[in-house]
Amino acid sequence: MQLKHLALAGAAVLSLGLTVPAHAQTEIQWWHAMSGPLGEWVNDLAKDFNASQKDYKVVPTYKGTYGETLTAAMAAFRAGNQPDILQVYEVGTATMMAAKGAIKPVAEVMKMGSAKFDPSAYIPAVAGYYTAPNGQMLSLPFNSSTTVFYYNKDAFQAAGMDPEQAPRTWPEVVLAAGKLKAAGHKCPFTTSWISWTQLESFSTWHNVLFATLNNGFGGTATRLVFNSPLHLRHFDNLANMSKQGLFVYHGRDNKADVSFPSGECAMMTGSSGLYARVSKEAKFKYGISTLPYYPDVPGAPQNTIIGGASLWVMAGKKPETYKGVAAFFTYLSQPEVQSASHKRTGYLPITMAAYELTDKSGFYKEHPGTDVAVTQMIRKTTDKSRGIRLGNFNQIRTVIDEETEQIWTGGKSPKQALDAAVARGNEQLVRFQKANQ
Repeated sequence: MQLKHLALAGAAVLSLGLTVPAHAQTEIQWWHAMSGPLGEWVNDLAKDFNASQKDYKVVPTYKGTYGETLTAAMAAFRAGNQPDILQVYEVGTATMMAAKGAIKPVAEVMKMGSAKFDPSAYIPAVAGYYTAPNGQMLSLPFNSSTTVFYYNKDAFQAAGMDPEQAPRTWPEVVLAAGKLKAAGHKCPFTTSWISWTQLESFSTWHNVLFATLNNGFGGTATRLVFNSPLHLRHFDNLANMSKQGLFVYHGRDNKADVSFPSGECAMMTGSSGLYARVSKEAKFKYGISTLPYYPDVPGAPQNTIIGGASLWVMAGKKPETYKGVAAFFTYLSQPEVQSASHKRTGYLPITMAAYELTDKSGFYKEHPGTDVAVTQMIRKTTDKSRGIRLGNFNQIRTVIDEETEQIWTGGKSPKQALDAAVARGNEQLVRFQKANQ
């Protein structure tokens, strides 16, 4: 009788759904800076990973801009409630490397999770940027981008130009801008991320230094040198374009991004990651081409550099959490996942296998120009073009924004602005060097 009552009681518990799960999921908190279509992409990645297994649940949380996300994470770390995974833009790399005790190297995390991990599988220019001097990979490349050139094919045709022929050099950009203005365009050319596109990538694309000591890869004693004759020549040209209404400055960071897919501006230099928005919003035919260059500069074009962000794993977590992170990173690195993300967003496929898979699928033939970001990055790099890794880089970019904005308003000449940006930026480098001796 007693056994019968127990059996009935057990059945009642089951009927009420009061069963205890056999295995509780480990939650992985992921803070990121992706909004709009890119935010949807991040949420889908987490959703698909969560559906692929039962042990872990990745919870993505939007924390604002790249700068706001990094600031929030550092404050959370000091308070002891940091996330498990943090998306950090490339200019924060040196800051994260110097944050002793705050991070756990990705190579170490993958080992803890018994995950297969081969740094050589990643695109060299991407992996190298996030690798320490001792060869240890510190963070996982995620939404890696580079600078590309977008142009409105319909606007080109209306202005009497060949819509299938993008301007390859800066003199050709000026000529195209003049024809577009004559055809009635109020914004022939614009750019986002002016430091990244017009100084940083401009430097590596022309194989000239942005900063000494191989752009900071050689140590914290690096100093800025982007006020060279070539840099000055370029900003003199941009200043003249601005005066003539051929170049329109739309603000800092990615403020200009909306102006191209909306049709307001006919040409633009910006992130390859803007493709997600352009492909979704543009109501016109568009093209994607390589970054313009000056044809009389020896060695140009060389290669562009990394942008976007990587995923850092924060310290102070339980072993089970790191196992979950390793499983998630393994999922993200799968060629099929990478290829799908590349096609959807315009960000680089972070592994060569993903690039080859995308190529074999016929995607590049069906969508001309979507391979530009990759081909600009997989070229052999030099000591001058490997990348730019500086301390207080975010503050330096702010200085560059402040100084170059005075060029477009007529407050300073290009020489005065670049000289001041170098002097003020070097003060930031000295501060960083002293703090990390």
